[in-house]
Amino acid sequence: MDTQETISALAALAQGTRLDVFRLLVQHEPEGLPAGEIARQTAVPHNTMSTHLGILTRAGLIRPERRSRLIIYRADLDKLRNVLAFLLKDCCGGHAEICAPLIADISACCPAESTEKVPA
Repeated sequence: MDTQETISALAALAQGTRLDVFRLLVQHEPEGLPAGEIARQTAVPHNTMSTHLGILTRAGLIRPERRSRLIIYRADLDKLRNVLAFLLKDCCGGHAEICAPLIADISACCPAESTEKVPA
């Protein structure tokens, strides 16, 4: 991840509708949503939504996947991870305790699946 890629991603998210779309797609991972459903849920006209989806796709934040006649859009969580890592790299001048609450907040939303077997 470099500075220009990060600026592109942040610029794409620096608009209300696109931020709403990205957050909606994050909520619907890993299934994704078709463009029409995204437009319906955000109450944005289809032609306007197409423009927003194009901007998010060019920024690498979402990926279109063709499924039969539909194009399903999914959030690219790897790209999001890379943006966050770029922003937090060298965080707090080596004082991990300062960044710990921030990292904990991010981690708490998506806990890793436990590999421990639970007795039946």
